[in-house]
Amino acid sequence: MSESEEGKEVPESEEGFEPDAPTVPVWGRQLKRFREWKGMSRAQLGSFTGYSASSIASFEQGRRIPSAKFMTRADDVLDAHEVLAELAEEVERAQYPAFFQDAAKQEKKAIALHVFAVQAVPGLLQTEDYARVVFTMRRPALDEETVEQRVMARLARQAIFERQPAPTISFVMEEAVLRKRLGGRTVWRGQLEQILLVGRQRSVEIQVMPDDREEHAALSGPFTLIETVKGRRIAYAEVHKYSRLFTDRPTVRELEDQYSLLRAQALSPRESLALVEELLGET
Repeated sequence: MSESEEGKEVPESEEGFEPDAPTVPVWGRQLKRFREWKGMSRAQLGSFTGYSASSIASFEQGRRIPSAKFMTRADDVLDAHEVLAELAEEVERAQYPAFFQDAAKQEKKAIALHVFAVQAVPGLLQTEDYARVVFTMRRPALDEETVEQRVMARLARQAIFERQPAPTISFVMEEAVLRKRLGGRTVWRGQLEQILLVGRQRSVEIQVMPDDREEHAALSGPFTLIETVKGRRIAYAEVHKYSRLFTDRPTVRELEDQYSLLRAQALSPRESLALVEELLGET
C-alpha cells in the first residue's frame, strides 16, 4: 500500500473468512495427508494436541481455522518438517473477516495503538462471554461455527497485552458503551471487571467520554490509530459493512488531532476507572 493512497475500502464478508481463500482448505488437506502418512486417527491426533476428533475433521475440511499453536504442535506430532507450521501467518489472517485482515496484521505488530469506541466495548477489551453476545446478536445471523471462530480470533488478538516490550495502548469509550448491559447482568459485570483489570496495566490507559460533556471532537464515528515499528502511522475506520485503512498523512493527522482532543475532553484514566467501579457497585 503506497503512502499516498487515500484509503483501502474492503466490503465485509458474511462468512467467518473468505470462502474462496485457498490457504485454509489447502492447509487442511496437508494436515490430513500427514496424519494418514503417520497412521494416526483423528482421535489420536486430537489427544496429542488437545482437540476432539470432530475439531480435527473441521480443520482438515477447511471449515474451521486452527490456531498457530495447534499448527506448530501438529507439525511436531506428525513430523511434517515445518510444512504445516510455515503457513501459520497466512492461515492466521484467514480467521478474521476479510474487511479486518489488513488491520489485524498491523495491530499485531503495533508499537502504539489508540482506539475510540462508540457502540460496544472494543474487541481488545472484550471478555469471551461479551464477544459471543456481540457476534450472536449480529444480523443477518452468523452460524454457530462462525460465531465461535470469530470469538476465538477476537480473544487471540488480546495477546498484544502480553508482548514485551509492551506497546503503548489507549482507549476512549463513550459512557453509553459501559452502561449498555449486553448479554444481561452477569455478562455485563464480567465485562466491567475485565476493563478494570486491563486498565490497571501500566502500558494501558482507558478513558471514558461522559454523556454530559458539552464538547466532543469525534462525532463522525469510531476509529483506531496504529503506529508501526518503523514509525509509520495508520488509521483504521469501519462504517456499516465497509472499512478503510488510511495511510495518507492528512487523513491520519486529522484523526490524530481528534483523538488528542478526545483525551483532553474525556475523564482522566483514574476518573474513568473510578466510574467503572461505581457502575460495578450498582449491580
